[in-house]
This record gives sequence, structure tokens and C-alpha cells, in this order.
Amino acid sequence: MTGVNRQANPINPTAEKAKAGPATASARPIEIPSAITVKQLADLMKVSAIDIIKALMRNGIMANINQTIDYAAASAVATALGFQPKPRVQAGPKALTLIGEIKKKQRLQVKEAGGLRPRPPVVTVMGHVDHGKTRLLDAIRKTNVVDREAGGITQHIGAYQVEVDGQKITFLDTPGHEAFTAMRARGAQVTDIAILVVAADDGVMPQTLEAINHAKAAGVPIVVALNKIDKPEANPERVKQQLAEAGVVVEDWGGDTVSIPVSARENIGISELLENLLVVAEMEELKSDPRRPAEGVVIEARMDKTKGPLTTMLVHDGSLRLGDIVVAGDVWGRIKAMFDSDGKQVRRAEPSTPVEVLGMEVVPPVGSTFNVVPGEQQARALVEKRQAETAQRDSERRALSLSNLMEQVTTGRVKELNVILKADVQGSIEPIRNSLEHLSTEELKVRVLHGGTGIINENDVLLALASKGIIIGFNANVDPGAKRMADREGISIRNYRIIYELVDDVGKALKGLLPPTKVEVIEGRAEVRGVFAATKKQKAAGVMITEGKIRRGASVRVRRQNKVIQESTVASLRRYKEDVTELAAGHEAGVTIRNFDDFQVGDILELFKIEEVA
Repeated sequence: MTGVNRQANPINPTAEKAKAGPATASARPIEIPSAITVKQLADLMKVSAIDIIKALMRNGIMANINQTIDYAAASAVATALGFQPKPRVQAGPKALTLIGEIKKKQRLQVKEAGGLRPRPPVVTVMGHVDHGKTRLLDAIRKTNVVDREAGGITQHIGAYQVEVDGQKITFLDTPGHEAFTAMRARGAQVTDIAILVVAADDGVMPQTLEAINHAKAAGVPIVVALNKIDKPEANPERVKQQLAEAGVVVEDWGGDTVSIPVSARENIGISELLENLLVVAEMEELKSDPRRPAEGVVIEARMDKTKGPLTTMLVHDGSLRLGDIVVAGDVWGRIKAMFDSDGKQVRRAEPSTPVEVLGMEVVPPVGSTFNVVPGEQQARALVEKRQAETAQRDSERRALSLSNLMEQVTTGRVKELNVILKADVQGSIEPIRNSLEHLSTEELKVRVLHGGTGIINENDVLLALASKGIIIGFNANVDPGAKRMADREGISIRNYRIIYELVDDVGKALKGLLPPTKVEVIEGRAEVRGVFAATKKQKAAGVMITEGKIRRGASVRVRRQNKVIQESTVASLRRYKEDVTELAAGHEAGVTIRNFDDFQVGDILELFKIEEVA
């Protein structure tokens, strides 16, 4: 640490070079060939390729990371970044041959690409609640919406486009993980870039970490929007440190994640944010062929009382045209009308364009992929094929659990065990994470995709579904909706109260030695609506059975405000004045519980049984 104070910015010397301006006598000399790719120039100068692309953009040159630029452009960039460029002396025929090979390769790529053209990036905004996601989207929409007409009727179709220097960016207007996690779980990768909104006055919060883990699991590049910088208590440097601790290192700290200070309320930094999205899009090299038949993803779908099925489609490749026959999931139809995000009727939608369409036979599932096909016969055939593929996918997905993990490894279906970990307290997460990841073998890597505290919720199930992983809880309750979703989708949830048993079970599963395990099955739930005297010494609960069933003698938990206050068994069950053995959902009943009568209105009775599974 002795030399730290000698530099203005020891963490990111690149930033200092960028500020250095024209070359000085102390500038480092650099030899640049007559033709060089952006990536080669970045490696040569030991700077980020993003810095190179930004410098080229300032000079009016749009280039991606693999594009070749001439000496004039490269030397201008080098000078701007504090270097002293000079032409590299060519090494005779060998160098000429190398340049010839590069040009030949480029010509071949263009030929193979055919009609490929850059397409607008599709962006999702994520982050912690109250950090300004919706306000940021509003600020972008108000100032930059494409083709906004005075007095035009704007309708919400789940996505819209903005324009920056003649280039478009598509925003999914669905803040949160659902925008790509739920859809990716069904086989559709929707988002190209994720904006992570972090309040500069609040910092990294639990939902921020969750958003980071969802973006990383999806393999989506992150652009950080440091929001609320106008507030006096804003502390961007503290937030950057917290982000680094969470595995997101911004450029200022020597990383490769773009970070832009913004204020959605004061409209500060919005233009810079949009420009940097275009830079990241250049790095991603997003291309498509607008001449081919369209394919894409259904991002919203609903039944309109007057118009019938309304489907919002985001075109990924090709162009969608009026009259096209479209198959979306296992539904098909002919497009009768298309509307953009301003409610204007259009006849054609190009790549990365969202449109609302009329003409599907029934409402297609959200997250399903769609394709344009030549005719009705092909549509029916593709529907049948997709139904078969869905059934196959479901059978494979449902098979993944600790119990048959080694079978999956042996057959080559699984090469890593993705774990979503939820614990009761933060202090339990790191010891469990470290213990699990140390169990990795050459054949199978254990990866904790997300670790958090609190109840196991539907977002956890979605992430497990999308990553083909399992959920492990440590003293963590399971939300009833999440349990239903997990059962429906075949996601394994295992809960433990002792760390040793948790790690031991996973270790045995990796070796194929896991013994039969006891699994909890929820049989039913009932809500306490009233309390009355059953005998002189005991109280009974008047309940409404909300799901499943209640059996006399069944194991039961009493939950109050989501906390378990008693575990016992059902002592008696009555329907009006008659004793009954079992009652199903929708019925009212009188219930007594062995060794418990401290009921309160609003308590939830959770009926369960334990089954042994091989």
C-alpha cells in the first residue's frame, strides 16, 4: 500500500489515461499497424475495449469489438488515451499475408452473415424496491419515446422503444426479474442487457443482490444506474464498494461493468445512460436478418372482451407482417392487425420491435417463443412438434433432484448442480455456501446461484426452474404459492435445521449414496374464522378449508403471521354437529387440536404428512 498516494486513481489507471488528453513528452510510445481490430488495440494498450469504443464514438465511428479500424482512427484513440502512437514497420510479406487473411476472414464473415444487420438491444430494468426503477423508466419514456405523436393515444403493451442518435433501444416495461427469468425458464432468452438501479443514498439491498444473481444466471451484461445522486446523503463510492463485494466491479474500480450516475427525478444522466447502453450493445454484437420470417417471444397475452385474444410479441429476428401465420407455443393464428406501443396500427415489425397483435386462436402462454410459418398445415405440424418437445422438457426437468443426481451426471444431462439457498439469518449463508461449493468434483460442480434470507418464494422457484437447479432451505419457511409452483414444475425443495445434515446430504448425493429421504407433503390448509368452546376445558376453531383436505388424526401446524406456533395432530373434526373423518376444500368445519387451544382468528392450519422417497 506504500505507493497508493502517488497516483490520483490507483484503482483504475485507465481512467487517468482517458483524462490525460493529447500525448505529452511523458506519454508512452506505442506502435500501431495499418489495420487493427478494436480488441487487439485494447490488448495492445492494456485498456478496456469499452474505452476504445467510446473514444471511437466520440470521433463519429461506430465499431464493435471485432471490427477492424485503420491507423488514422486507432492513432486518434491512442492519443486521446494518453499514448504517443507511431506506425508499426511492416514485417514484409508475412505481415501482408496476415492483413490479407484478416480481410479475407472479414469478407467471409460478411458473406456468411448474408443479410445480418445490427438490431436494437432489448433492455430490462431491475433493482431493489423504492430505488427508482419505475421513475427511471418514466424519465426515459417521457424524453425519448420513438414516434410519439401529439395527442396520440398511448397504450401499455409491456415494451417500448427510445431513439438515441438515430439508433433504437427497446425497453421491457416490466421492472423486476420476471422480465427474463420467468421467460427463460420456459426456454426463451428475452433480455440483452440489464440495467441495475441502485439508489446512491441507500446502497446495495437484498433485492439488489437477488437482481444481480438473476442477471448473472441469465448471462446478461449489467449496466449500473446509480440513481438519486441529487440527494445530499448520496454516497456513490460506498455503493461501488458494496457492488464490488457483490461481484459487480464497475469501471471506476478497474472492472468492466459500466456505471452511470443518474437522477430520474431531476432528469440527470439519462442521455449518458442511453449512450452507454448502445456501447454495451456494440460489444454484444446483436445482429439479425430483417428479411427472413419472424421469430421472437410472447411478453404479454390477455383476453379482450370485444377484440378476443390480444398478444404482445417481441420480434427477435426477421420481420413480422400483417397476414403472417404465427405459431406461439402450442397456439397458432393469422395476424389480422398489429399496433405499436403508441397504439398506432402498423403493417410490419422489424427485429427488437414490440407489437400487440390480433388474430391468435386462443391466448398463448407468456414466455413462449413464436415463429412465422408458410401455411396452416405447417402451423398445425409445428404445434404438435412443440407439444412433444414440451412434454420431453418437462420429463427431463422433473427428474432433477438430489435423489437421482448421479444418474443425471452419468447420462451426461447435468454437469453442475445449481443451488438456490435460503436461510433464516444472513450469518448462515456464507458457511453453507462455502461448504457446498467445496463439495465440487471433477465430474460435477456445485454452484450457489443465489443466497438470501427469508421465506422461499416464487422468484426462487423461477430461478431454480430457469437454471435447472434445486432449492435448499435452512430454517426457512416456504410460501404456499411457491410450494404449489414447485410441485407443478417439479422443482425440488429441501429444508434443513442442522448445517451438518444439509452438507452431508449434498455430499452423499454427489457420490450417489443418498439414502431414502423423508419428504414433507402439504395435504391442505384452513383459515381460522372463529373460536368457540368445544368442552368446558377445550376450545375449538371454526375454519374454512381453503385448499386440499383435512383428516382427523393428520399432522398439523398452526401458523400465525407466517410463524409456526404449534405442531400437533387433529384431535377431532366436525361438520355442523356430525363427527367426520375427512373434509375437502370449500367446506367449513370445527376442529380441535391435541394439546393446543390458543386459537386466534386469522391463524392458518397447515395439514401435512411425511413420505419416504427413494
